[in-house]
Amino acid sequence: MQNQTTAHILMIRPVRFGFNEQTATSNAFQNQAFGKETQASSQEIALKEFDEMVAQLRKAGVDIIVIEDTPDPHTPDSIFPNNWISFHNDGTVMLYPMQAENRRLERREEIVNSLQEKFYVNKIIDLSSFEQEEKFLEGTGSMVFDRKNKIAYACISPRTHQEVLAEFALKTNYQIVAFEAVDGNGKQIYHTNVLMCVGDMFSVVCLEAVPDLDERLQLRNSLESNGKRIVEITLEQMNQFAGNMLEVRSEKGDKMLVMSNAAYYSLTSSQIKILEDYCTIHHFDLSMIEGNGGGSARCMMAEVHLPLK
Repeated sequence: MQNQTTAHILMIRPVRFGFNEQTATSNAFQNQAFGKETQASSQEIALKEFDEMVAQLRKAGVDIIVIEDTPDPHTPDSIFPNNWISFHNDGTVMLYPMQAENRRLERREEIVNSLQEKFYVNKIIDLSSFEQEEKFLEGTGSMVFDRKNKIAYACISPRTHQEVLAEFALKTNYQIVAFEAVDGNGKQIYHTNVLMCVGDMFSVVCLEAVPDLDERLQLRNSLESNGKRIVEITLEQMNQFAGNMLEVRSEKGDKMLVMSNAAYYSLTSSQIKILEDYCTIHHFDLSMIEGNGGGSARCMMAEVHLPLK
């Protein structure tokens, strides 16, 4: 059985981080006010946030594999690698179709090549040809994996297409639990990983965001029947990125839950107590990355489940 968590995390260190106009139409979490920040100051502050998160996770014993982004082509969202690639314990690397044209430039063959120095890659499955049909599936943004039970949870959006989900399921033997999810303004939520996180023994989820009661019940039942204790968050907490967490572990096996300060401080003391039953919480100031990029701690981490050499 595959582990839900890993101690090996790929992160991309930004060089030209900034507000991405191409993603803003479907990502309500991007803050237009941050778009007025100069490119230089956005990059400078985001880099500090990134480096501090990496330093603290390494100190906690997590194997953080940092790869520097390249100045050209300009990829303002390269700090979020989990959208274009995922790594699996059978040695499979999956590449995904991205909605924004400038995000497609984030797919770099040399990143996979560099990982092969340490990990086994048995096959690469490339779904990016769906971009030609304007059908998208943005990795572990579009899907939240229960790796142990081979389930992919997915809210349908402009970035998460049913047909590509079906192809993913065919290639991986994952079961798909798909549903509609909307924010407080009734807008489709762009990525599943902003409304839910699946840990080893728990799930943080904004059930309130799933308006269809049958789909909401199906989602709850799937999580509970697969042994996940549900920690339910509100729409307001979701807007503070409380769904955008990731459980990782140290190389010694210590479990930790990684999130932003905004997410942590939105949680109630009882929610924190439940989560601390399962893992140690690590939280970081990611306010520039969240405001400018519309993604948080989970989006910054691509878990490497490939077998070690």
